[in-house]
Amino acid sequence: MTFRKKLLLLFAATVLLCVAVISASVYSTIRRSFERADQDRANAVAAQFRSEFQRRGQEVARKVESVAASETVQRMALDMNRGAADSGEHVSDARALAGQQQLDFLELVDNRGTILSSAQWQAKFGYPEAAVPAAAGTAGAFLKREELPEGATLGLFAVRVARVGEQPLYVIGGERLDQGFLSTLDIPTGTRVLLYQNLDAKWNPKSLLDLNGPAAGVDKIAPLVAKVRDTLQEFEGVIHWTADSADAEVFHAIPLTGPAFSAPNLNSTNPNSTNPNSTNHDLTNQSPANQQLLGVLLVGSSRRPLIELQRQVVSTAMLVGGVGILVAVVTSLWFAARVTRPVESLAEAARRVAAGDLSAKVEVQSSDELGELAASFNRMTEDLAQQKERTVQAERVAAWRELARRLAHELKNPLFPLQVTVENLMRAKQKSPEMFEEVFHEGTATLLAEIDNLKTIIGRFSEFSKMPQPQRQPTQVNEVVRSVLRVFHAQLEEKNQIAVRTELADPLPEISADPDLLHRALQNLVLNAIDAMPQGGELAIRTATLGNRIEISVSDTGSGLAPEECERLFTPYYTTKQHGTGLGLAIVQSVVSDHGGKISVESTKEKGTTFRIELPYDFSAFSASLR
Repeated sequence: MTFRKKLLLLFAATVLLCVAVISASVYSTIRRSFERADQDRANAVAAQFRSEFQRRGQEVARKVESVAASETVQRMALDMNRGAADSGEHVSDARALAGQQQLDFLELVDNRGTILSSAQWQAKFGYPEAAVPAAAGTAGAFLKREELPEGATLGLFAVRVARVGEQPLYVIGGERLDQGFLSTLDIPTGTRVLLYQNLDAKWNPKSLLDLNGPAAGVDKIAPLVAKVRDTLQEFEGVIHWTADSADAEVFHAIPLTGPAFSAPNLNSTNPNSTNPNSTNHDLTNQSPANQQLLGVLLVGSSRRPLIELQRQVVSTAMLVGGVGILVAVVTSLWFAARVTRPVESLAEAARRVAAGDLSAKVEVQSSDELGELAASFNRMTEDLAQQKERTVQAERVAAWRELARRLAHELKNPLFPLQVTVENLMRAKQKSPEMFEEVFHEGTATLLAEIDNLKTIIGRFSEFSKMPQPQRQPTQVNEVVRSVLRVFHAQLEEKNQIAVRTELADPLPEISADPDLLHRALQNLVLNAIDAMPQGGELAIRTATLGNRIEISVSDTGSGLAPEECERLFTPYYTTKQHGTGLGLAIVQSVVSDHGGKISVESTKEKGTTFRIELPYDFSAFSASLR
């Protein structure tokens, strides 16, 4: 992966991470804020409900107290204490009194708990009223289930006692707790209030009321109500009405309890009384735990503002993320160009230096670390050029010294016979003129032989010094290899103990080379391989591609070379052969070097030797190597 791609991924990942973290934080903060707001609204509505409940309870208690103090009730109480009244003549009094005080419910009950008159259901005349003994001592209002001809309902009741004589007359009055009561509440926007009247043993959707009457499609609230019914504890839950989460509501379910009334105790209120039908009014021993669930107040808050805001946050985050990624792309491209362009220039200059062009320079465009690196690279190339010049000069001096040493050594051998021959001729001329003719013929023959030897030595030196520069042209290496093998075909047939194996890669790209010089170099390597296997063996020639280079290997199974011999093998005039000149491998190395390649040797004693030539087939590499 390139540096630009890495930088782009880094910038993009940083932007996405920042946007994700900020969005998640905002998302979570918004959620918590809305949850707190929902709770606050639910608490406010519940507090308002309790306040309204208390106010309406006080109003109901005041109205019931007014009824208890009315002339009609006082007269009924007086008649009841005298025992002269007809219980049926007061059946309609409760309805008239309820109309005067605008009460939905009103019942007049005697001291035995028997209903004397009922405004809401006249047929209850003569039935017992269980709420009387339990609620007679209650100063405030309370919730109570009330049976009506059309069914049960929930009401807010108060009980007052009209005492004219020893036997009290109970007045039980109240108002409905229904949607009319809910309409008196100040409901915040986005909030609605439902009232579930817990009048049945099982869930009854008709008992769930909103401001307009029974609420529709509310069976999904049943599990929440069931939790409240089971535990008498407040619960909170999210109700999803549709597949769209914005249509969901958060409901806070608040239990509404009232006293659990039981059948009346018909004992006398007077401990000294012997009347078994009198009622005990002492209710101070009522247990607070003796409560029953009469209703559930449900405060619902719409989640649409939260969901829409969350969607807006997500949309904004995606937009910001997209813009951020675009900015990251542009920034990374700019930054990468600012950073990688000098690095690429430096890399290109380094490749040129590696190819041998020590004049390569990098333009210094800044004063930062990259500029300092470019300046250091330029100083390095200058130092390398100077060092190369000194090295070349030193190598030239060493080469001339080696050449002089080799030339002196080669010329020294034939000069000695020449000197001895001339001295013999001189002595023969002086001492024995009659033998001079014979000595003269022998000496001249020796002189001519040694002069020919000197010419041969001088010819070899001249040949090595006149190595021509390559005349490049598109060359197919496999064809050069095949032409070399054709040259040695007859020689290899004579030495049939040498087996030839070729492994030539096909297809092989053409290279820019001098086929004649390349043929000469390969010919020397094959000749060396044949000379290394006088007892026979295997000659293997292979070609292959390695990246942008072509490899040619020539292997034999001869006697091999020692490591120190391999190190000096390409030195001019160094030879391991008895009659070798020491120039063959030096010529091979010169040809390979002129083609921008390299040659190496691998050898193991008694196992064989392999020469490897690597030649580039990228034309630009040749042009760089020639500069």
